[in-house]
Amino acid sequence: MRDFDCLDPVRKALLGDLDEGFAEMYGAYRCVVFSTALRMSGRRADAEDLTAETFLRAYRALAGYGPDRIAALQPRAWLLTILMNTWRNCVRTRVRKPPPDLREEPVETVDPGESVEDTAVRHEAGERLAELLGLLPEEQRAAVVLRHVADLPVSEIATVLRIPQGTVKSHVSRGLKRLRQLGGVR
Repeated sequence: MRDFDCLDPVRKALLGDLDEGFAEMYGAYRCVVFSTALRMSGRRADAEDLTAETFLRAYRALAGYGPDRIAALQPRAWLLTILMNTWRNCVRTRVRKPPPDLREEPVETVDPGESVEDTAVRHEAGERLAELLGLLPEEQRAAVVLRHVADLPVSEIATVLRIPQGTVKSHVSRGLKRLRQLGGVR
């Protein structure tokens, strides 16, 4: 067995105790998983479902992993790979079986320290970004979100999307160019 002393805190915690390690992993990566899910799905409720499903699948998978596999794990890229696969499955399911018409969207909670104007601007900007991202082809949207929302390096995006690094760069570049074009048109 290898020496595990040089591992990051998440992998070290996972090797020590699965439940405590999973809690550590959840705390470290829940924001990046949720924000990526939100930008991919465009809806808060869908992002919450995707995030929950991602962590559920991750926990189930970790239960079957041995120490060497956990030690070699790249938690952020691994979680985002699970998220992307879960999102793709949801998209496929939605195409086959459209969801029921929801007349009312859930009310967004407001930060009590934020002014009404700031909340309105943030909400409008978020909706506009979600709308523009929704207009991108799936592969460009995924690459842009993973690069600029999840802040992954190109090499990790290539791992998550299972495509070459050059293709990742191309998708990000074309996606950003398209977003700039769409952003100027109302």
